[in-house]
Amino acid sequence: MRRPPAADFGLLAIAVAAVGTSGPLIAATVAPALAIAFWRNVFGTAALGPFALWRHRAELRGLRRADWLLCMAGGVALAAHFSTWTPSLSMTSVASATAFVAAQPVFAALIAVARGEHMARRAWGGILFALLGVIALSAADLHVSGRAFAGDLVALLAGALAAVYMTIGAKARQRVSLAPYAVICYGTASLLLGALALCFHQHLTGFSGSAWLKIVCLTIGAQLLGHTVFNRVLKTTSATVVSVTILLEVPIAALIAALWLGQVPSLLAIPGAAMILAGLVVVVTSGGRAAGKVPAQSGPDHFGEGETAEVTGQ
Repeated sequence: MRRPPAADFGLLAIAVAAVGTSGPLIAATVAPALAIAFWRNVFGTAALGPFALWRHRAELRGLRRADWLLCMAGGVALAAHFSTWTPSLSMTSVASATAFVAAQPVFAALIAVARGEHMARRAWGGILFALLGVIALSAADLHVSGRAFAGDLVALLAGALAAVYMTIGAKARQRVSLAPYAVICYGTASLLLGALALCFHQHLTGFSGSAWLKIVCLTIGAQLLGHTVFNRVLKTTSATVVSVTILLEVPIAALIAALWLGQVPSLLAIPGAAMILAGLVVVVTSGGRAAGKVPAQSGPDHFGEGETAEVTGQ
């Protein structure tokens, strides 16, 4: 947990603020959930495609079949993540959905253990404490409505799928640069989300100008600016510091939702959300290989998802 360079403080503030707008923007966008997820990936692919072709054309030509399949598998996992995270925001509050999906580091750590990596006792304690927070927050939302409770479960599933996505991305990024990986991954996710939208009869066009503007802002903010900057900061700041900083997304999203959408969290929900965040801090700051390969990008919206780092509690 060494002190970051002075310039990184400003960059971290910009990035976490950008990511914190994700949940409120999705909740405020009057468009089908799968359409929102589809277009943000299409726009992300379009934004990164020219750069990938310009700087990484030779690499793209030389990718092995196994590399392509791994990058595309990341896209499948990303599509699964977005197809659960986005609709959860119409079922439960922004604060609850963001808190549940932020549990991604717990699932990433458990995946690492399943792959044979060691996890320290302190990290297990953090997971247990976060689990108790999940139970407390779920109970509070069940008191609100059955739909809110279902939304919590969907958001928690989205967090688990994000961990799968990050695990695949970490493997792919051992051989593939960030931009080519992101373009292949986003492109694959776009195709799958578009197909899902058509299967579930969710229209992909015909939105208001306000909805299109929010989707563009979502792409520029959370999809590109937020985690692009996090990836830049990872060059000079430890992954542990970045991981803990990203958890600030939860209160930022809750505050924006309260001021903009009138979604004021109930007093019953606050203790559970606080327990989840406290447990996650313990997990991502555990020493050695305590948390396994917990990705630095732990929020629900990702640009540089494949750009992971081992959280070593420095």
